[in-house]
Amino acid sequence: MRRLLIVGCGDVVRRVLPELVRRWRVYALVREPDAVLRALGVVQLRGDLDRPATLRRLAGLAQAVLHSAPPADSADSDLRTRRLIAALRRAGSLPRRLVYIGTSGVYGDCRGERVAETRRLNPRSARGRRRADAERQLRAFGRESGCRVSILRAPGIYAADRLPLDRLRRGDPVLLPAEDSYTNHIHAEDLGRACVAALERGYANRCYNASDDSDLPMGDWFDKLADAFALPRPPRVTRAEAERRLPAVMLSFMSESRRLDNTRLKRELGLALRYPTVDAGIAAALRKS
Repeated sequence: MRRLLIVGCGDVVRRVLPELVRRWRVYALVREPDAVLRALGVVQLRGDLDRPATLRRLAGLAQAVLHSAPPADSADSDLRTRRLIAALRRAGSLPRRLVYIGTSGVYGDCRGERVAETRRLNPRSARGRRRADAERQLRAFGRESGCRVSILRAPGIYAADRLPLDRLRRGDPVLLPAEDSYTNHIHAEDLGRACVAALERGYANRCYNASDDSDLPMGDWFDKLADAFALPRPPRVTRAEAERRLPAVMLSFMSESRRLDNTRLKRELGLALRYPTVDAGIAAALRKS
């Protein structure tokens, strides 16, 4: 049976683990053993991307790798991805496929323009620069080794159990329509399914905008959530006022505006979105509440 190594077994990946274990013999790099993974039949390897000596068992282990571990919050480079690549290189038998869950933040601010994967990267935040560095490392690894590397650039991930309702309850403001930024979303289940599709059909050294079909400003997203869950709509303020009232992380998202083109995701990976818009995702969340 084909062997798959998962590095970063978080919420998105766990949503598709039942499907993955039917197709692959699955191994997961973990800091501590996990009962849920054990119950699914996942072979757990104790290790830590921040401790290179613990990664020796990864060499030659699997024909494919699913990498979703985030970079550490330091500098502008992704040392964790560098250590993973170094560990994989130690064996003569390298993986044939690698799928990486990255971020659409590598594009930076696009002033609301439609963005395809061919657009030049221009990350503005340290977070985006680390992710762009991870992409560069992985694509170089793919070119040099022959491993088929596919990168999923994910925007805001949501699901019934990961909606920003607390933000609405706090009354955090959003921007006035004239100053608002376009935002993009993907349901966690669809992102997990995109990982499965990329493992099977992803092109070599190819990037995919892993986004749904929604096309809306951030304030409209929060208005939709507020209306659906019977919460007050957030107050609308100027950008200057938002800078006084909101934390830096939220402001960084509000300062980047783009509309992702997901044509390649659907055509090349053949992904039919279960939640093609945030309206569909919110409706599903309401049915579960």
